[in-house]
Amino acid sequence: MKILIYSPLFYPSVGGLETVVSILAHEFVEQGHTVKLVSNVPTTDRKIFPFEVIRKPNPLKLLKLTHWCDIYFQVCVSLNGLWPLIFISKSLVITHQTWYRSPNETMNWQNYLKHIVTRFATNISASHALAKSIPAPSNVIPNSYREDIFYEMPEVSRSQELVFLGRLVSDKGANLLLEALAELKKMGLTPMLTIVGSGPEESKLCQQAKDLEIYEQVNFVGVKVEYELVKLLNAHQIMVVPSLWNEPFGIVALEGIACGCVVVGSEGGGLKDAIGSCGVTFPNGNVEKLTKTLFNLLTHPEQLTSYRENAKLHLARHTTKAIAKAYIEVLEAVIK
Repeated sequence: MKILIYSPLFYPSVGGLETVVSILAHEFVEQGHTVKLVSNVPTTDRKIFPFEVIRKPNPLKLLKLTHWCDIYFQVCVSLNGLWPLIFISKSLVITHQTWYRSPNETMNWQNYLKHIVTRFATNISASHALAKSIPAPSNVIPNSYREDIFYEMPEVSRSQELVFLGRLVSDKGANLLLEALAELKKMGLTPMLTIVGSGPEESKLCQQAKDLEIYEQVNFVGVKVEYELVKLLNAHQIMVVPSLWNEPFGIVALEGIACGCVVVGSEGGGLKDAIGSCGVTFPNGNVEKLTKTLFNLLTHPEQLTSYRENAKLHLARHTTKAIAKAYIEVLEAVIK
């Protein structure tokens, strides 16, 4: 197949969408297909990809690319990238990786249009929650994780209790985890918490830990990546993903599971799909339920072992090759 990927965000831009599209593009090529990728992000370096990257093409170039492809593949609905299909009829496939609505559940005119577009496309959603949020039928194919980077290190002692990994912004819920830690202290438990990441809420979270008199239990280590991050995750028993908003999916949970962590995460949205049978969920924003969940796991370590035993089968469904193969099956069915 000749696959044209229209993804406004791509390298050197960094983020979840960029990671998803990069993994898919590489795997499509690996599985024998020809890929060209259109992006609106300029670059000054000469990084080599196994597929052609066309940055900010003019209208004529984009029309030629559309004529070339068998599949016009979008990563989330991009209204600005749909106009070539008015002139050239091609199969439109869209992978949905986020909500088309604001955090307060309202929708602007652009989001209404995006919902309409889904009725004219073959849709793939990263989670069951995302699939339910659009008005058209959608295949559910979860996201993958980088199994070449995230894996268990038997030589690392898993001697630390809790870890949080994410941007330090209000909707990620690190403040909720600090409140739960304070409640656990009242119950006689004083687990250590490692907070990995940075963001505008960092100073506020430090002050909160001091006010709750748990600062000595919290270690803010900043941003960690690749080997250093993997080694750190391997040293922990439980990853907590206490997002206050509904996560569309939650690749961070897969990364934690791959490193041997049991994951405790908020149940709204698609995060529960990522956690599967490898952890426990609790209602978004519910400190009491989060505290009880952590207390049960910390005082019953045999439960941790039980959840870890489910990891191998769960992760096998999320490898880059397995996910790319599932996508290819959908794409091939479209052009038959």
